Amino acid sequence: MTAAGRVTVERTGVLLRPNNARVLYRPFEPPSRERAMKIVARVMELCEPEVERQLAGVLSEFHGRHQRLQQFFLDRFEAVRHHLLTDRPLAESRRQLIGAYFTQEYALESAALFNPSIVWHPDQTGLPEGSRRFILSLRAVGEGHVSSVGFRSGLVNAEGRIGIDPPTGFVTAPAVVANALYDKELFSRKLAELGVVDNVVGMVFGELDDRFTLGDLNAAVGRAARRHRGRRSDWEPYERAIMALARANYEIECDPASDISERVIFPYSPAETNGIEDARFVQFTDDDGTVTYCATFTAFDGNVVLPQFVETADFVRFRVSTLNGSEIAGKGMALFPRRIHGNYAMLSRQDGENIFSMESDMLHFWHSRRLIMKPTEPWEYVQLGNCGSPLETEAGWLVLTHGVGPMRKYSIGAVLLDLEDPSRVIGRLREPLLSPTENERAGYVPNVVYSCGAAIHAGRLVIPYSMSDYVTAFATVRLEELLGALTAGA
Repeated sequence: MTAAGRVTVERTGVLLRPNNARVLYRPFEPPSRERAMKIVARVMELCEPEVERQLAGVLSEFHGRHQRLQQFFLDRFEAVRHHLLTDRPLAESRRQLIGAYFTQEYALESAALFNPSIVWHPDQTGLPEGSRRFILSLRAVGEGHVSSVGFRSGLVNAEGRIGIDPPTGFVTAPAVVANALYDKELFSRKLAELGVVDNVVGMVFGELDDRFTLGDLNAAVGRAARRHRGRRSDWEPYERAIMALARANYEIECDPASDISERVIFPYSPAETNGIEDARFVQFTDDDGTVTYCATFTAFDGNVVLPQFVETADFVRFRVSTLNGSEIAGKGMALFPRRIHGNYAMLSRQDGENIFSMESDMLHFWHSRRLIMKPTEPWEYVQLGNCGSPLETEAGWLVLTHGVGPMRKYSIGAVLLDLEDPSRVIGRLREPLLSPTENERAGYVPNVVYSCGAAIHAGRLVIPYSMSDYVTAFATVRLEELLGALTAGA
């Protein structure tokens, strides 16, 4: 069903702008092994007093901009230690200085801060009556147009007014969890989905426990390679596929004492080398009451777009996984906040222009889809997609959509899906809920308003949205008015 009439949208004036002063440290990798060896050799030529003087200069200039910088220098030294020509012990100051030459700063949001999604914060203590604390995820774009996921926190009060907590002056990339465990049955099934099936592969996994670490896998793969030297050329593609899948499924951990604004999900796996885009976070409640914050996001390696999945209980430790199955393709997948009739459910857009519904009995495997919405109104003739996970209301699943019209103008719309059968559309706005105004049209990509997830509080729909892929703004809509427009004539 479609609904006529416009809905009143209140723009709050709250803005989040990119800040090029927010930098993190990350590894610097010289373009070749030869260059790396030369850098190490040059530092080894310095006398001890000069080493101390150079390191003091680095720390004076950069230490106040970061936390735990000296430990990172030591970690970087360990990563390049193999370039040393001898095993002679080195003073800590020299090790730190060598590490500093293999470290760089990165301004993760120097270009843009946009495409937000919002979920309620796990900690709702100590708040004024009627207020709720939220976490906002944002796509941060820095040098080389590399995207990462950053966070902010804030408050919505009983009247719907929005406040953003000021970010701290620090940003720190998370540590990869070295002893993260893989599930053998799930990993083997993912390999089978990729067509990585071979007798030697079977032998590798036959040696592993039901739960294994990356180190365990490396050792088992190494043993298999040594035992099958005679068919090395045949085995190498399987070896690369196994290790690539392992690197695409990983865990990262932030400092629990850090502010949420200091945490970031930065590209790590080969599939993410050109960035992580448009995380759609949702608070997922399983049938047993367990709450997990989940998000789909798009990984990009410069050529291939790959849907990925991230889970966290506390926004400190994150598990990143591949999504698998014949229907995992394209961008813009959004998970429903609970199971429906025992199955997981998602919205998707595999063909780039229509919205589909999906269901599965396994969270990481998706093999079916059903077309539920095509571009119908002129403002969505180019393509149609979701703007985040569905929101449950008494009237149905409320879904914000995005439509693309003439001059590649993006607008936000709304639809209502049946609670029991979310493949059935029961309400649809004929006009956009939100379109770019004159002062929202200029940015990295002009004429765009876009969101990756909204929330409902105190009778209002709270919509964080990006303005032309550059800054993030907020709007609110009275839920009763919106649902009335969606159900009119139903």
